[in-house]
Amino acid sequence: MSDKVDAFLSRAKNWQEEFRALREILQSCDLSEDFKWGQPCYTLDGRNVVLMHGFKEYCALLFFKGALMKDPKNILVQQTENVQAARQIRFTALEQITKQAKTLKSYIQQAIDLEKSGAKVGFKKTVEFDFPEELERKMDDVPALRAAFEELTPGRQRAYLLHFSSAKQAKTREARIDKNVQRILDGKGLDD
Repeated sequence: MSDKVDAFLSRAKNWQEEFRALREILQSCDLSEDFKWGQPCYTLDGRNVVLMHGFKEYCALLFFKGALMKDPKNILVQQTENVQAARQIRFTALEQITKQAKTLKSYIQQAIDLEKSGAKVGFKKTVEFDFPEELERKMDDVPALRAAFEELTPGRQRAYLLHFSSAKQAKTREARIDKNVQRILDGKGLDD
């Protein structure tokens, strides 16, 4: 048991009972309890397997390699269309957790087995993401921008592409690009 998780549970404003029930299930599954990204995280030999987290509308178990899991109960949810590997099981009431305890343990065991097997999620390559024409034009205007963008790590490139592409209007895409030109030139990611 982690003191940090104890503290997290004691100060949780929402989902406190649900978190305690999920923790009990997770602790029965031969995983180490850790605290990462401000959330209880359960690991196997230092590798992330499942995260417990809460949102306004629900709390959830997030399986890091959920995209590879079998889902016979059809309960795994892709958080957003851009999430490639992780999948969630969401809860809005304690009763859902207690009713599904056996199923949850089987899904957690499946995630453990996947981790033990060394299975890897195949991620989309950066070139497979939408490349906004506004960014292409800006790179034509500022050639150093193209070179700097290509020097970024693939994860940073994808974060920028997703951020720029998610704007519905060209004017907004242009504004986002203009706002981040210097960050890209400085070799920084969107969240650095």
